[in-house]
Amino acid sequence: MFKNYFKSTLRNLWKNKTYSFLNIAGLAIGIASAALIFLWVEDELTFNHNFVNRDFIYRIMENHHNEGKINTSGSTPGPMAQAVKTDIPGIKNSGRLSWTMDELMVLNDKSLKESGAYVDPSVLSMFALPFIYGEPAEAFKDLQSVVINETVARIFFGNENPVGKTIKMNANQGFSVDGLYTVTGVYKDFPQNSSYKFQWISPYVLFENKNDWMKPWDNNLTETLVQLNPAVDAETINKKLAGYIAAKTGTPSASCILFSMNDWNLRSQFTDGKPDGGNIKYVKLFSLIAVIILIIACINFMNLSTAQSEKRAKEVGVRKVMGAGKNRLIVQFIGESLLMSFMAAILAIIIIYLVLPMYSNMVKKTLEINLFSILHLGWLFTVGLVTGLMAGSYPAFYLSSFNPIKVLKGIKIKTGVGVIFIRKGLVISQFAISIILIICTTIIYQQIQHIKNRDLGYNKDRLIMMDLQGDVKAHFSSVLSQLKATGLIEDAAMSLHDPLHINSYTSDFTWPGKDVNNKVTIHTNQVSPEYPSVLHMKIMEGRDFYQTPDVDSNHVIINESLKKLMGKEGKPGGLISINSTNLQVTGIIKDVVYNDIYAASSPLILFCHPKNANVLTIRIKPDIDLTAALAKTEAIFKTNNPGYPFEYKFLDEEFNQLFSTETLIGNLAGIFSVLAIFISCLGLFGLSAYTAEQRRKEIGIRKVLGASTEGLAGLLSKEFLKLVALSCILAFPISWWAMNNWLQDYQYRTTIHWWIFAIAGIVSLTIALITVSFQAIKVAITNPINSLRSE
Repeated sequence: MFKNYFKSTLRNLWKNKTYSFLNIAGLAIGIASAALIFLWVEDELTFNHNFVNRDFIYRIMENHHNEGKINTSGSTPGPMAQAVKTDIPGIKNSGRLSWTMDELMVLNDKSLKESGAYVDPSVLSMFALPFIYGEPAEAFKDLQSVVINETVARIFFGNENPVGKTIKMNANQGFSVDGLYTVTGVYKDFPQNSSYKFQWISPYVLFENKNDWMKPWDNNLTETLVQLNPAVDAETINKKLAGYIAAKTGTPSASCILFSMNDWNLRSQFTDGKPDGGNIKYVKLFSLIAVIILIIACINFMNLSTAQSEKRAKEVGVRKVMGAGKNRLIVQFIGESLLMSFMAAILAIIIIYLVLPMYSNMVKKTLEINLFSILHLGWLFTVGLVTGLMAGSYPAFYLSSFNPIKVLKGIKIKTGVGVIFIRKGLVISQFAISIILIICTTIIYQQIQHIKNRDLGYNKDRLIMMDLQGDVKAHFSSVLSQLKATGLIEDAAMSLHDPLHINSYTSDFTWPGKDVNNKVTIHTNQVSPEYPSVLHMKIMEGRDFYQTPDVDSNHVIINESLKKLMGKEGKPGGLISINSTNLQVTGIIKDVVYNDIYAASSPLILFCHPKNANVLTIRIKPDIDLTAALAKTEAIFKTNNPGYPFEYKFLDEEFNQLFSTETLIGNLAGIFSVLAIFISCLGLFGLSAYTAEQRRKEIGIRKVLGASTEGLAGLLSKEFLKLVALSCILAFPISWWAMNNWLQDYQYRTTIHWWIFAIAGIVSLTIALITVSFQAIKVAITNPINSLRSE
C-alpha cells in the first residue's frame, strides 16, 4: 500500500511539475529563511557560553543620579574589587580589568598591533581560560609577564612552546607599560560571540603602578568583576551594594548593582538603573519573523494544493469506489505532504549552504550549520515534520471529503463559504505581514539617515584618526609642520579621546551658585590648542585656545549644554572649579554629539592639556585626492616614527559604524520582507490559479458572448486586488503603532510620513497585480471551445 502511495505521489508531482516546484520551492525558501534567522538567534543566545562560570560572574555597574535621571556605567573605582570581596560575604572571587588597549608587539622582524587588557590573576581563574601552554595559576608570578592567544603565538613562534620567551611591547598610550614581557602562557582564542576577545593579557598591577591616580576611590576607570558562590542570590548582594560606594566615596548620588554575564549582550541597555532591553528585542523580533515566514510557507502549500484538488477529484472518487476509506486517503495525502516537506527541507539545506557565507558576512558573524549537530539536525527534522503536517492537513481532509458518486458523475465540487473565507483570510494575512515589514524597514532606514544627517557640532568629513605612538607626541610641532608643508593637510590636533567617544567624566565640578547637592556628570576631553579648529567646531562666544598650551592651562572651553547649567557663570570669564582648582571659561562651543549619538549633547569641557593626549586627528584639505594625501602622510610618519605601523581610521566611517546594529536590523528586515512578499505571491498565484480553474466554463461563456480579453483579465484580477487592499487597511495602523513605539526609544527621531504607507500600498498592489494578471490573461486567452466542449 505504501509503495503504491509513494509511486502515485511521484507520478502526481511529475505530472504537475510547475505546481510541484512552486510548492517545494516555497517551503524550501521559508525553511531556509527561518533557519538562517535561527542561526543568528542561536549565536546571540549563546553569547559568552565559552565561560563555564558565566552563571555566577557579574560586572559591578555604578548608577549616578543626576537631575532626576540615572546614568549607568561599567566603570568603577580601582579599590572596589578587593574591598567588596573582603566586606561582602557570598562573593567567591573578584578582579579588575583595565579598558581594552591596542599594543604594538615586536619579536625580531615581526610586529603585530593587537588588543588586550591588564587584569588581576583572579580574573584568569574566573574566566577558566583553556590554556594550551603554561598554567593559569603560574601566569602572573612574574610582574612583567604576558599570556597570549594561540593566533599571536602561532604568528610569532610557529608551533613551538613560547613559554619563557620574551616579546617587546611598545606602549602607544600614556597609560600602558612598555618593555620586554615574558610569555607565561598561551590560551585558546576567544570565540566571536564573546564579550572579551583579548589577544594578550598582562597583570593589572603593572597598569596600576604606572597610573597611581587610579588607586583612589574617586576615579572610575576600572571594570570590576565578581564571582558569587552558587548558593548566594544576586539580589542579596545587590541590597548590600546599594549604599556601598556612597559610604566609601561620600557621594550619596552613586550606587552599585550586579549585572549578570548572561545579560551582557542581550540586555545591555539600562533604564532607571536597571537592565532594560538590548539585543533581546531583536532576538524576539526575528524569532517571530522566522515563525511568520514558516507559517506563510505553509499557507502557500495549502493554497497551491487545494488549487489542484479538482484535478485529483476523480482519482479520489475511484479510490473510494475501490474501497479506500477516508482515513487511508488522509494518510496518503499527508504522506505526500510530508514527502514534499522533507524534499523542501533538503532543498533548504542546499540553499543555506549556498547563501551562508554571504549571510555571515552581512551579519558580521561566523555562522555555520552542522548537520551532525543534534540541535541543528533535530530542528530541520522537526520543521520538516511539523510543516508537512500543518501544510498537508487541510488539503488531506479537504480531498478525502469528496463524494465519489458526485465526482464520477462530473458534478462540480462546491466549495463552502467558510473554506473560501479561510483562503482569502490567509492571503490577506500574508500580504498584511509583508506590508508591515516593508513599512518598518523603510522607517528604520529613515531613522538611520535622520541621525546620520543631524548637526554633530563639527565636520566629520575628511578626518582621519590614529593612535599616538612612539615619538609623535614629543615632536608634534615638527610633524604638524611637515604635514602642512605637503599642501594636502589642512591641520592636525591631539586629544585624550576621539570625538565620538569621550569616556572621561566626573561630577566634582562646582561653580558659584551651584547647588552642592546637585551632582551633575560632566564629560571632559584634554586636547591640543588646534583641536576645535581642526574639527571645525563653532565658537558661539569668547575665543578659541591660544596656540601656546601653557597660556591656557587654567582656561577651558565649554559647550552650550554646560553653559545653560552654569547660569550666569556660563559665559566667557565665568569660573568653574574642581578639587580646589579654579578654571576660567574662555569660550563656548556649539553642542557636539558624542557617546550616545541618538541623544541630546551632554555637558562637555575641553582642557588645553595636550601632554595627556592619546589620539591624533588630521584633517585633509577639501578637493584633495585622499590616496595622495594618505601616501604623503604615511611617508612623514615612517620617517618620524620608524618601526610603528601607519594605521588610521576615517571619522565618518567610525561614525557610520555606530549604526551597525540598526543598519543590520534594517537590512535583515528588508531581505526578509522581500522574501515574505515573494512567498506571499506564490500563495496568491495558487489562489488565482484555483479561481481560474473554478471559473473556466464561466469565462468560456462570457467570451462566446463577446467579452474582451482585457475585460476578463480585469474581472479575475479585481477580486484579488481587493484582498491586497484589505491587507493594506489592516497593515497600516499596526505598522504605525509598532514603529511609533520603536521610535520612542530615541530622543532624536524621525517623523513617520504618510507617503511611506502610500508607497508600500502601491508597491504591494502592483506586485499582486503582476502576479494575478499572469493567470488571468492565461485563462482569458484560452479558446472557449476547449472549456465548453464537455457541455
